[in-house]
Amino acid sequence: MIVSSDMERVLSLYNEGLMLYKTKKFQEAKAKFTEALQISPNDGPSKLYIERCESFILNPPPADWDGVYTMTTK
Repeated sequence: MIVSSDMERVLSLYNEGLMLYKTKKFQEAKAKFTEALQISPNDGPSKLYIERCESFILNPPPADWDGVYTMTTK
């Protein structure tokens, strides 16, 4: 399958954002996901992680956080 250069850039930004997210660098991760959305406005995973970053910016996870997001509402 051939992937466009825009999609390659989105994937790269998403992966960078995910690495930052997992190391609790939520502001920087949000910026990467936002940049991905500028290229692909309908990128669902980037939208989801922006929401999670915003949540963790306001309420940081515990020191022993393993990168897993726990839903608090149904």
